[in-house]
Amino acid sequence: MLLQQVELPLPGDAFPFDLPLLKGTRRVVFDAPVTVLVGENGTGKSTLLEALAYACELPTAGSRPLEADPTLVHARALGDAMRLSWSARTRRGLFLRAEDYFGYVQNQNRMKAELRRDLEAVAEAGAHLPERELRRRQQPFRDSLDAIERRYRGDLDARSHGESFLAFFKGRITGTGLYLLDEPEAALSPLRSLAFLALLKDAVGRGAQVILASHSPVLMAYPGARLYELRDHVLAATTFDELEHVRTLRRFLDDPEAYLRHL
Repeated sequence: MLLQQVELPLPGDAFPFDLPLLKGTRRVVFDAPVTVLVGENGTGKSTLLEALAYACELPTAGSRPLEADPTLVHARALGDAMRLSWSARTRRGLFLRAEDYFGYVQNQNRMKAELRRDLEAVAEAGAHLPERELRRRQQPFRDSLDAIERRYRGDLDARSHGESFLAFFKGRITGTGLYLLDEPEAALSPLRSLAFLALLKDAVGRGAQVILASHSPVLMAYPGARLYELRDHVLAATTFDELEHVRTLRRFLDDPEAYLRHL
């Protein structure tokens, strides 16, 4: 694994050092290509991922870099207090929070609009030039537009939310690197979630390491994934069948009425 483990700081009285997972967890080992962090809302999964992304200096899909995002001020404090161990240090990869994806799409659209305006400006300024020279001057802008189109095979916002998410992942999870994903299932139907698992398998085969926080039993079922669940202030390794998310969903599907009659 690229990232082998992280040593966590001692707990404190102020956020984020008062998170439940810090009260009983000193070290998290990453010994599988895919690691899934599982736990209830508020236990610290997302903050841990954010702090890891900052400590690893990963690029973000959001509209701001990690070091400038005001929503990550607490995660940066936690990241500064972590100690990371690597087999091979890398800054290749990606950090994605589901809510940041929309800012990313807006940035992509803004970039394409600016490139098209630049093309028009060059055409107007060079109207007197021979066509060959005009095309030469426009070529850098055309190349940039083509690169965006090739990466995502068209406009991300011209598709459904789930299709757009998958297209984004296909374009960005491309091989060797560290990918930290916070609830990537947010836009995915169960069928699209299965397609996402296939995408992960392909990326892992090309050297990717993936650490994700999820509430989706579909993603938790990734073959060979290391599963961590927060239990009694300890982020403990567990199995798919022992996950409380999985057990609760199975009980509900077996007898929905037993739950719904209390509504």
